[in-house]
Amino acid sequence: MDKNLREVVATFSIVGFDPGSGELGIAVQSKFLAVGAVVPFAKANVGAIATQSWANTSYGPEGLKLLEEGKTAQEVLDILIAKDQDRALRQVGIIDAKGNAASYTGEGCHDWAGHYVGKNFAAQGNILVSKETVEAMADTFEESTGSLAERLLKALEAGGKAGGDSRGEQSACLYVVKDKGGYGGFNDRYIDLRVDDHQTPIQELIRIYQLQRLYFSKPDPEDIMTIDTEMREDISRQLVDLGYATDAESLINEDEKFYTVLTAFIHTENFEERELEKGLIDAGVLDYMMRKE
Repeated sequence: MDKNLREVVATFSIVGFDPGSGELGIAVQSKFLAVGAVVPFAKANVGAIATQSWANTSYGPEGLKLLEEGKTAQEVLDILIAKDQDRALRQVGIIDAKGNAASYTGEGCHDWAGHYVGKNFAAQGNILVSKETVEAMADTFEESTGSLAERLLKALEAGGKAGGDSRGEQSACLYVVKDKGGYGGFNDRYIDLRVDDHQTPIQELIRIYQLQRLYFSKPDPEDIMTIDTEMREDISRQLVDLGYATDAESLINEDEKFYTVLTAFIHTENFEERELEKGLIDAGVLDYMMRKE
């Protein structure tokens, strides 16, 4: 393989916007170590940018600044590539906070390279098996439902199944921002997940996303369960097996001790967001507990 091909940030990505939630995000995969450290840039209420191929990472902060000034995605794209002497080597996808999307593929990008711009998204890729990767991402994003993160992941997974990076897989990233969406509401980093080096990075990213939802989202009403006698006995024995107590019978028979130990498990495992009043438990927490060894 040509030395330059090993140095280029060859990848496929999708930037998207959810008009309902206001979320903006990027999903990306590449045969490149820690692609999440290079490609994605986003700011709540401003926009999202994916810069790749011979990635010019200045496109991220400069592009977001231009978007914040009120320029559209296409206007920002035109400004960025106009002043870049190596624009023929670049590939970039941009979406603004109104859902306007734009994408660019320089003529110097390695085949297959191209992009597709649709309503509230832009999909792009280079050194791909074929154009079917980008088409699959576009079709899946347009047809899928759910949160922005779920739609981005579905699109990324479809792109991989359609061929993906012709050199193989290595890393993937999901980055979604929304106003005060970060931990504790102190920043906009709503979902920031990376798989830096893995044989199947997209599937690993999906697995980590599911854990992220379990840890940091609140219970759905349909997942709230009443702790009946049989469930309490099962939980008590499992808490003993996991080392949180030494006597299951005392947990079964003593309310205060049972809920003290159950609370210790919930806090130790970082499930505070899913902690419920006495007598109730989240189905996801229960499933996690009973599967844990």
